[in-house]
Amino acid sequence: MSEYKVLGSKVLATSYGDLTNRFQEWCRRPRRVLVEFGNTQIVTMLRHDPQFRDVMAEFDYFIPDGMPLIWCLNAAGAKLKDRVYGPTFLREFLTHVPPQQTHYLLGGSEEIGTKLRERFSKVNPGIRFVGSFHGRCQADGRLQGEADQKVVDEINRLSPDYIWVSFGAPKQQMWAKQHQHLIHRGVISMVGFAFDVNAGVKPDAPSWMQRAGLTWVFRLCSEPRRLASRYFRWNSLFLWYLFWDGLRGRAVNRPAPAPAQ
Repeated sequence: MSEYKVLGSKVLATSYGDLTNRFQEWCRRPRRVLVEFGNTQIVTMLRHDPQFRDVMAEFDYFIPDGMPLIWCLNAAGAKLKDRVYGPTFLREFLTHVPPQQTHYLLGGSEEIGTKLRERFSKVNPGIRFVGSFHGRCQADGRLQGEADQKVVDEINRLSPDYIWVSFGAPKQQMWAKQHQHLIHRGVISMVGFAFDVNAGVKPDAPSWMQRAGLTWVFRLCSEPRRLASRYFRWNSLFLWYLFWDGLRGRAVNRPAPAPAQ
């Protein structure tokens, strides 16, 4: 795998198959591995907001799950055929994951959690969901009430191989910032919208829109009130920074060796 810098952020040039193999490797490590499935919004927030850069400083890997990021990487020579989209990766991974490996679901509603467990237990009868928390996450990344410490204690007691986090950005990143140092091991992945899609609670864009980089348009039409201001702000800033950094030859850099971890 190679890492490229897009607007100053290290982004992993990977594929579904390659990342699946990496997850299998990372889960055997005796420490936690923190993974972000991010799009242009996350890259732009990292470029624009020093406080968010501090939040993301402890993440080990940034996976490009937006097509515009793939276009940027390919412009620098990555030769990728597709993004690694969080909802698709979660679906494919849980469908084929070995039964001896374990999972913890963090985020979404009880209904969503139930639907996820039912769906993946049908297609992969040996799958092992060992725990979950389906409650609210506050803006500072802390869980409401006494759940904050209880969830950390439960995760460490159960020691799941994979912890899937779906609070939405930037709450899930704030949760990781607040708690990653307390969790002993496991691959902790920020998958955002993936719970809703795979539980069948919210629709996803058709494949042709995804390939064309128009997933955001589909989501905007589905939830205009919630997403309009977010997309306008961050998409506009992404294009501005891409232009501005491009003038100085710093928009997308050639790959640097991945750090030994």
